[in-house]
Amino acid sequence: MIDFEPPFTIHGGRSEIPYYAACISEFTEAGRRADLTPASSDGEQIAVVLVDYQHDFVDPAGTLYVPGAEADVARFLTWFYANAHKITTIYASLDTHIPFQIFYSSWWLNPHTHEHPRPFTVITGQDVDNGTWVPLLEPEWSARYVHELQQKARKDLMIWPYHTMQGTLGHMLVAPISEAIAWHSAARQTQPVYIEKGLTTRTEFYGIFGAEVQDPQSPESKLNIPLLDAVMQHDKVYIAGEAKSHCVLETERQIVEHYANQPDMLRKLYFLKDCTSSVQHPTIDFDALAEEELAKMQEGGVNVVVSTDSGL
Repeated sequence: MIDFEPPFTIHGGRSEIPYYAACISEFTEAGRRADLTPASSDGEQIAVVLVDYQHDFVDPAGTLYVPGAEADVARFLTWFYANAHKITTIYASLDTHIPFQIFYSSWWLNPHTHEHPRPFTVITGQDVDNGTWVPLLEPEWSARYVHELQQKARKDLMIWPYHTMQGTLGHMLVAPISEAIAWHSAARQTQPVYIEKGLTTRTEFYGIFGAEVQDPQSPESKLNIPLLDAVMQHDKVYIAGEAKSHCVLETERQIVEHYANQPDMLRKLYFLKDCTSSVQHPTIDFDALAEEELAKMQEGGVNVVVSTDSGL
């Protein structure tokens, strides 16, 4: 449906998406010229949830680059422009962080070596109990959190590189995504919904609907049921973004767990499998773990599709 070439190229299956200022005016004007019907007239309501298509994840120079993310974005945009005339609502999340958070090295110290943990260090409840890693902030909560994370969220605390820091270029959506959202808004006469997540200092916040463990000091950490209901009131919900192994998977998990007893709701979900990739870890096969869980979701009714499948 777009009448000009998007500003990225693909070479041998790899897309090149450089840092540049999003051309919002040009894409908005192109959207106005697209001659599409308003989203308000859609008989079938279709939502697209874009999870964290930000520079630090998508650009190879990003601090938490997800290998394959550039090609994910390119495939998504090809799919998106071909189907934009049917897409009613776009939800786009922005992972957003500040210097002292429980998943950063600044929070922890090894009292024996006086060193902070390196990125991709895993901290378990046992590590905290035996004093391998000591929290420099919120000691009582930190110990409780690591144990609750294992029990409730079924994962260990991961120390991440500093990424998507508030106010930095790495926090921005990559320009082709911002441009696509602007184009769609003008073409379909509808507002996008932007979701900022990740500012809770005492808990991780992967999925867009709530933190891994609810923090009583942070009301925003609890499950955002109004947002869940707003997304799932659509007839179909397509999900893409970065990374498959973490923020995208957790977003899906939150929906699946909340509507576990409503199979009709789960059948609304469509996971764009070729528009997302997994974090690469030196010792943990995150992609295999994600694939295992996605297979279970598919058995429960979630649709796993690719961008080249015909139609919506």
